[in-house]
Amino acid sequence: MTDTPHTPQGAAPEGGLGRFMRETELDPRLIGMIGALLLIWLGFEMYSTFVLGRPSMLLGASQLDANGFLTPRNLWNLSVQTAYIGIMATGMVLVIVTRNIDLSVGSIMGMVGMYMGLLQVQYMAPAFGLGHPSIWILSVVFCVAMGALIGAFQGALIAFLNIPSFIVTLGGLLIWRGAAFLVADGKTIAPLDDTFALIGGGSFGALGRTGSWIFGVIGCVAVVFAFISARKSRATHGFHLRPIWAETFVIGLICAAILGTTAIVNAYTWPSGNISKYYTLLGEPVPACAERGGNIFEQPCAQFGHGYAYPVLILIAVALFMTVLMTRTRFGRYVFAIGGNPEAAALSGINTRAMTVKIFALMGGLAGIAAVIGAARQNSATNAMGNLDELYVIAAAVVGGTSLAGGVGTIYGAIIGALILTSLQTGMVLIGFGDGSYQRIVIGVALVLAVWLDIVYRKRLK
Repeated sequence: MTDTPHTPQGAAPEGGLGRFMRETELDPRLIGMIGALLLIWLGFEMYSTFVLGRPSMLLGASQLDANGFLTPRNLWNLSVQTAYIGIMATGMVLVIVTRNIDLSVGSIMGMVGMYMGLLQVQYMAPAFGLGHPSIWILSVVFCVAMGALIGAFQGALIAFLNIPSFIVTLGGLLIWRGAAFLVADGKTIAPLDDTFALIGGGSFGALGRTGSWIFGVIGCVAVVFAFISARKSRATHGFHLRPIWAETFVIGLICAAILGTTAIVNAYTWPSGNISKYYTLLGEPVPACAERGGNIFEQPCAQFGHGYAYPVLILIAVALFMTVLMTRTRFGRYVFAIGGNPEAAALSGINTRAMTVKIFALMGGLAGIAAVIGAARQNSATNAMGNLDELYVIAAAVVGGTSLAGGVGTIYGAIIGALILTSLQTGMVLIGFGDGSYQRIVIGVALVLAVWLDIVYRKRLK
């Protein structure tokens, strides 16, 4: 066995780019999605710079003066806004891969959030006392459990009563949204527990500069270990090994992305008001850089980088869990088998009904996690939370390469799809197209375009 396979006899000579892609085993669709994302970012940055006349960091403006799209502040906020959509999109991949659809995830998110807020404010706070650690823990468990139960109920209707998933979840969209309104008669429930609110992100809801660098280094070490383990496993089973240069290139590329992202989230400094609050809590004099009108990018204020927000860390944890579930477990193999050919999967002994219930229960649980992040970020529970988010979740999965024909989909693709859609929304607001009508038009066009590209791609594979 050799690391570099020879070109088969009689085959056409392979170009340099083709050989590079084959040896590195990079996914062309992944590269295409990342390329589209970068073009969107650059497009908004150029529009902001040359049309609106805002200073750009790409053209040498300082972080203090820059007010474009590609600033640490905007990219940090973008990551937080992507988190809960990305979390639900990872579950939507499983649903769509098995040739189903879930139109109710936004309504589940809203209803679970409202019931959780009611539980916190009217029951747990009086019982345990304000600030008790049990409040945020029980709130998270309640949201995940309630979301999973609702998802399992809908899955059971689909699996055992043979009602199409479109109809069941369309009914769920209306039922759960109505239930969210009735629980508090449409009123906002606030404020929520302070510790619970940290889960939504913010200056104090993040790892901080040192913690984020430690997290980034650990991430790179984990990547190296994963590639070494995969290489050993390939060698053990006699599979083709990537050349050392290709392996090193891919590892370096991933680590550069991790460390670069860490540098960006750390470059976004706390607001001066939070820095003042921090020093006041310590009983120390507030530095001049944190006073009104001070330059927070000067020391000692510059050391207070936000780092990775907690919603982003939750998204990363969910993405890793879902990736392992889809690619390393029997459950994941069953999901793709059902999506490829449901009849053959049933004949081969797979309990397709039980799988359907489990998949929708998982989708509901992820909607519950999204409810935690959404309520914590707003520090309140509102009837409007999650409104129309089901459309963005489905669009994120499809834009990320999940085929509506079933059998094809990736977790990382759904997350990139969520990032693309959130970038479009954020960018339009930044350049002045903040009207929701424009956003829906652009999202709709992106969804139709993604489906068309998927059809073209599948035809070329045949």
